[in-house]
Amino acid sequence: MANFSKSTVPQFSVDVYQNEFLPEGGRDVSAIVTVTSTGGGTSGAHAGSAGTAGVVIMVDCSGSMDYPATKMRGAREATAAAVDTLRDGTHFAVVAGTHVAKEVYPGNGGLAVADARTRAEAKESLRRLSAGGGTAIGTWLRLADRLLSSAELTIRHGILLTDGRNEHESPEELRAALDACAGRFTCDARGVGTDWEVKEVTGIASALLGTADIVADPAGLADDFTTMMGHAMGKGVADVALRLWTPVGVEIMFVKQVAPSVEDLTGRRTEAGPRAGDYPTGSWGDESRDYHVSVRVPQAAVGQEMLAARVSLIVPDPAGGDPRPLSQGLVRAVWTDDLAMSTSINPQVAHYTGQAELADAIQQGLDARKSGDRDGATAKLGRAVQLAAVSGNADTAKLLSKVVDVVDAATGTVRLKAKVAEADEMTLETRSTKTVRVKR
Repeated sequence: MANFSKSTVPQFSVDVYQNEFLPEGGRDVSAIVTVTSTGGGTSGAHAGSAGTAGVVIMVDCSGSMDYPATKMRGAREATAAAVDTLRDGTHFAVVAGTHVAKEVYPGNGGLAVADARTRAEAKESLRRLSAGGGTAIGTWLRLADRLLSSAELTIRHGILLTDGRNEHESPEELRAALDACAGRFTCDARGVGTDWEVKEVTGIASALLGTADIVADPAGLADDFTTMMGHAMGKGVADVALRLWTPVGVEIMFVKQVAPSVEDLTGRRTEAGPRAGDYPTGSWGDESRDYHVSVRVPQAAVGQEMLAARVSLIVPDPAGGDPRPLSQGLVRAVWTDDLAMSTSINPQVAHYTGQAELADAIQQGLDARKSGDRDGATAKLGRAVQLAAVSGNADTAKLLSKVVDVVDAATGTVRLKAKVAEADEMTLETRSTKTVRVKR
């Protein structure tokens, strides 16, 4: 592990968990890569300290936010609570989003710097937030990008709240905005109430490497915004990439984040030199995440071994030089004729394979339920119940129990509930990718 001055970046470590043994002719190698960041963010005052972080809060002000009026009131209170959570020196702005995007504060085409005066001014400006107009989220994101680009920042982050569907721009326009903003800032997205589209909100968070969640009751917005802003203030380093180097002849099957949530990064690779590619992971504070790396190696004879992949953490050089490796781990392949060794499944790999299947089963089950395929929905959601029970994912099991009646969790035997609250179904869909850490 490479060490750098604590005044520069947090300290990262990489641990690899795998069964490296393959049978004769075996080619597929899987590993769980645990990345841990310490000494930065919430416990330090360096890379992400005051004066280098920027946050733009995007508040849905479309006409539907007045139905009921508690949504608009809750949004104002939540934004005020988020502003109160800003550290002194943090750059920030508030944007009102309808079919157009408007600067609410500071309103000068740039960002304010948080202190007692600007926080008070920002909260006073929230009185001007009122509902009216449509929804074009891509315009909100593009304005946030312009504002965050107006200052020299280490951390760039957005918080987006919506209560409805993105009806005033095409899916292609939203996708173009997300493509333009990806890699420029991270963004947490929240849906309030039950009239928004889950796949839109989760898609925004996924593209911008943030979190997504539902706040069914507007009364919960202030607490949620405070927590989100607290996490944003805890970030210590941005633009961290997982770099995967593979020898000649090795094929990359996939690279996924599997904890704290499932996120497929395979298609986000950018080339980083001969046989190396970078996968974006966003901003980091004091935290730990798990990644599942799967590669296919050339066939080899019993007794041979090889380096299947090298995994490194990479951060940009503030001085503009080449990105710097922070820590690395090795994925190995060893061929053996010992059946017990080659057929043993590493517990971490098995656990997260199940968690990824759990997320897929929930999505497929809910899609089948919406399309009227009761048998398909019962089978998939039953499998989800079984996987949640096996892995100890109690939170997901509780959400599933609001959509199906569980007859036998061990066998995945369930019955679809005749009536399901819309908020319960949306909560299950929104949180379907959240995972539990493997017990080591």
